[in-house]
Amino acid sequence: MLIFSIWLFTVVASTYLFKKVSGSLSLVKPNMITIIYYYSFLISSYIGGLLIALGIDDYYMIKRMDHEEYRIIGFVLLTILMILFPLTQLVVGRILGFNAPLEFDRYLHEPVRTSVDKNQRIFRLAFSALAAISVLAVAFTLLKTNTVPIFELLKGNVKDLAQMRIDAARGFSGISVYIRNIFGIALTPVLSIIAFVYATQSKALYWKVVFFMLFVSSVLISIYDLAKSPIFFYIIMLLLAAVYTGRLKLNWRRISGYILAGSSLLVVMYVAIQGVTEVKSFLSYNSGPIGRIILAQISPFFLHLDTFSHSIALLEVKGLPSFIAKIFDVEQVRSARMVMENVFPENIDKGTGGVLNTIFLGEAFASFGYLGVIIAIIYIAIVIQLLYIVFLRLPKTPVVLALFIYFTINIPRTLVGGVSDFFFNPIWIMLTVVLGGLFVLEGYFHIIWRFVMNIRKKRVKA
Repeated sequence: MLIFSIWLFTVVASTYLFKKVSGSLSLVKPNMITIIYYYSFLISSYIGGLLIALGIDDYYMIKRMDHEEYRIIGFVLLTILMILFPLTQLVVGRILGFNAPLEFDRYLHEPVRTSVDKNQRIFRLAFSALAAISVLAVAFTLLKTNTVPIFELLKGNVKDLAQMRIDAARGFSGISVYIRNIFGIALTPVLSIIAFVYATQSKALYWKVVFFMLFVSSVLISIYDLAKSPIFFYIIMLLLAAVYTGRLKLNWRRISGYILAGSSLLVVMYVAIQGVTEVKSFLSYNSGPIGRIILAQISPFFLHLDTFSHSIALLEVKGLPSFIAKIFDVEQVRSARMVMENVFPENIDKGTGGVLNTIFLGEAFASFGYLGVIIAIIYIAIVIQLLYIVFLRLPKTPVVLALFIYFTINIPRTLVGGVSDFFFNPIWIMLTVVLGGLFVLEGYFHIIWRFVMNIRKKRVKA
């Protein structure tokens, strides 16, 4: 009863703080902080954390935990996260004079600024080049994959599907990894959002054709390895683009319809990919889709606490990004892989063991213990709040809007993946640089062009 009371009080207090930080926790007005709160923290972490603390999870991962005290320790750390994270963001907002409700509402209703006419041809040429690179990167990914799981599923070849999915994810090395991850997986969906915004704003045939090509490529790169979440996140990106451009007005009736459609699609994917047909598996809280959502993401956090307290020494600098680890002449190690090797060695032997990703606190603890957990909460909260404020205050152009939507979706996903990506993320940096160049072409190139032309005229006169 005490644990549940603490949980309930924390949820109420955390909800209040996140609402102050984000400007709105309403699902009809979604934003980056809203998705972080509902998806990364409440649904994927804190609900499952409560079940584990109460000892009623009956989940296969937690059964591998050797020391039961980490049920309570993990719950306490999650409780600290739910309060300290938004509290840190609130302090940052106050320092920068950020009025969350006012600025988010202004951004939501502000019209999109499209590219200036004088710059349209150059912008389209640059965008076409990037779109071509992205489409080719998707094609390269499919061709490079020896056995594409989605194609095998469509052909009815469901034998060894789990192994095919792992091979599809791991069958890349060297520069091919960057081609797939940056230009295929990351850039293609973002470019499709830019094309979508321009297509809905200008009605031009060019943007409609380009959007169609990028949309098809984005869907393919999202489902080629039969991962379930990428396609859902891509659909949410499109919905956010429609909401932020005023093309779609969300209400509870529509949201209910989207949830029902998404749930139906998820059931179909579980039946087709994993062969789950029992109704009990879909309705049970600790198996099937529900168990995947509320327990699969958070259980590895408790395994991290158990593993790196007793079985494996803290990683320290080895748990930091590779370029930092190399400074100290050590090789980077991902804790999620080490926990899998320690807890499920039989999966490693069979070749079906991947990684046990979880809330970023797990990787923070694996590196620097409890101090690392507190520092990570404060640091990441500051980074995310600064990003949120910057995007709300930047000009609302299609390029900036697409980048904002990308981070709105991918930051919550990264929060349940690890902490090192918030110190150095080459995909985020590359994407920001590339789209930053597009942003210059989109709205400010005419200023540079006039400056260059004036210099040329002066030279001619001389």
